[in-house]
Amino acid sequence: MDDRADHSVSCARPVEEFDTPMPRGAELDRFVTTLNGPAVFRKAGYQLPVVRCARQSNEEVSDYLRAKSAGRPLTVYRASEEARGRFHYNEAVDGFNFSASKEELGPLLDEILAGPKETIYIGSTDLNLFFPDLWEENDPGLANIVSENCAPVVGSLWMGNRTVTPAHYDLSNNCALCAAGRRRFTLFPPDQIGNLYPGPLEPTPGGQVVSMVDFSAPDYERFPRFRDALEKAQSVVLEAGDILVYPAMWWHQVEGLDAFNILLNWWWNPVPDFVDTPQITLMHAMLSIRQRPLQEREAWKAIFDHYVFGERDIAIGHLPPRIQGPLGEMDDNMARRLRAVLTRKIQR
Repeated sequence: MDDRADHSVSCARPVEEFDTPMPRGAELDRFVTTLNGPAVFRKAGYQLPVVRCARQSNEEVSDYLRAKSAGRPLTVYRASEEARGRFHYNEAVDGFNFSASKEELGPLLDEILAGPKETIYIGSTDLNLFFPDLWEENDPGLANIVSENCAPVVGSLWMGNRTVTPAHYDLSNNCALCAAGRRRFTLFPPDQIGNLYPGPLEPTPGGQVVSMVDFSAPDYERFPRFRDALEKAQSVVLEAGDILVYPAMWWHQVEGLDAFNILLNWWWNPVPDFVDTPQITLMHAMLSIRQRPLQEREAWKAIFDHYVFGERDIAIGHLPPRIQGPLGEMDDNMARRLRAVLTRKIQR
């Protein structure tokens, strides 16, 4: 076994563990919102079929995946030994240190089981498209977690050997089931973004912005504030059947510690489906605000605090509902109108 122990994350405090049954459905959403941090439920998924197979052998769980596969080729990422399992940028940061290809599940499983020298990683593979029965048989309690007007829950499979997914954040709440092998999560609250030294907004190794710090060998001369991030870090090693939940926007690095690892995860966000991703707002702010003088940026920060991040009553309590417009309660019709206005204004 490879514990990938290193001095940087060893000082992280442990993620809070709960010995009570994991909440289900809407109760799980309320739990994550109230806790506002990560939580682990040991063996909460111990009796799920995929975990039962993994407890017998890697070959048994591989056969289980073969039986549940829809037969679609998977996107597979490969990195040489020099990458040390870490899927990241190349030295020049003008490309990546891995390759991508489409491959069939069966030969891929055989290759991983044989113990290749290179690192093999299958990331964020949609359960509905690639393993349609896997979700239904292994749902840890995500049914009815969001209302009908919200975006549906997204389930994914992650698989490989000893891999490192650099620290990044996701836009949705997360429920992660360690199905086979062991995984270490190292997590940081959202306010540590500056201490984690994010990379470019694009291109990115896997869709989300990643930390430029190599946690296994941090360069403190180049990234001195990373020491401050470590003071806020939380860490947990998951074994087969353990479930970790944590809120949207928490930074997390994920390491596969064994020669064969499977993780299932589910993302959900309890906001109406018509709400756009804040990533669009961020990109447009780069275009419209970032280049302005300091005093203007500070003024716009106050405006955003007033209208977006502050209390609604302070912003609009003095206005009759009939004239509140987009400042008031948002619905699908208002969202469509606002999106049309924005589209016209951006296209110049």
